[in-house]
Amino acid sequence: MDQTEFQDIAPFNDEEAAAALTRLSNHPNVPWISQYIFPDKEPTFLRDVLRSIHTVDDFQQIVMSKAVQWVIDTTVKEFTYDGLDRLKALNSRYLAMSNHRDIILDPAFTQLVLLNSGEPGTQICVGDNLLKIKSVELLIRSNRMIKVIRGVSARELYLSSQLLSKYIRETITRGEGSVWIAQRQGRTKNGIDTCEQGLLKMLDMSGGEDFVHNFMELHLIPLSISYEYEPCDIYKARELLISRDHKYVKGEMEDLQSIMTGIKQNKGRVHLNFDEPLTEEEITAASQCDKNDRYQFIRHLVDRRIILGYKLWKNNYIAYDMVNKTTKYACYYTPKDKDIFEAYIAAQLPKVEPTLDRDALKDILLHIYSNPVLSKEQLV
Repeated sequence: MDQTEFQDIAPFNDEEAAAALTRLSNHPNVPWISQYIFPDKEPTFLRDVLRSIHTVDDFQQIVMSKAVQWVIDTTVKEFTYDGLDRLKALNSRYLAMSNHRDIILDPAFTQLVLLNSGEPGTQICVGDNLLKIKSVELLIRSNRMIKVIRGVSARELYLSSQLLSKYIRETITRGEGSVWIAQRQGRTKNGIDTCEQGLLKMLDMSGGEDFVHNFMELHLIPLSISYEYEPCDIYKARELLISRDHKYVKGEMEDLQSIMTGIKQNKGRVHLNFDEPLTEEEITAASQCDKNDRYQFIRHLVDRRIILGYKLWKNNYIAYDMVNKTTKYACYYTPKDKDIFEAYIAAQLPKVEPTLDRDALKDILLHIYSNPVLSKEQLV
């Protein structure tokens, strides 16, 4: 693939990554990060490793896989996955469309599963709002991150969407690799996983054939990630509560703070599900709808697969019963389980400013956990 056209959004190649990581090695935070991830090594270990890396593969194997494994070892009770065998027949040429619960961990956990299973990792679509800090840009573009342009005029957005669509399609169809993309812009805040129809339109922009061919050649795989304890749950509840009164405006460092909170907090158990690719029969059925309804049809297919693949935990059932004042799912948990969950919810509330309505915050938190159960019920 001719990278000249895509140089502003494409991940760094090996030479660019090596230069970026050498520059990153001088960051003052590198020594203490090194001690966290590599506690049995000298504080200079990560700095020296970053300076010695020559390829993106080496960076992912030597540094990123160890960093993500450290997150799992220190903050995850149990990590499981299924459906990986469904990728074998695709020869590493697919578009994984995932629900989006955490800014960094959703794709990071996916990459670790692929790497540990001997499957090639994917390139990862990431919003350019995370690239405002130069050190973060150097890090993630060295880790196969595709830059997604946001916050621009309608005309600029249209042009950047065309470019992104073309890059994703050529990466997959030319055998350059696979791509991970979230099903929506921004994390799911309310526990309801829905695909943005505009994303599907964007993917179709670069297609040179009919609707069926354009989507079939992307080998679209719905991907579900399920956290027992929702990353940044209280901060998502805070944002939703504030948004009831006026437009929510992120703080300058809020995305970085969300990344660090998601990394450090207890996540309980985490499960990843790779579903079957959308079939030609399904996409053909979509193609028979009116133009806009075609994308709506695909959206519902993706939503259904992701919801079916989502793993419900005790917390979800407890929250559902609390919200609905019922014992419908009491067979899935014990009174002790409920006490533990209620204590957890109570402990989250003091983490945000005391001026916010505690009852409203608690209600939003409970809905974050109960809504996945409701989504499953609505599939029946």
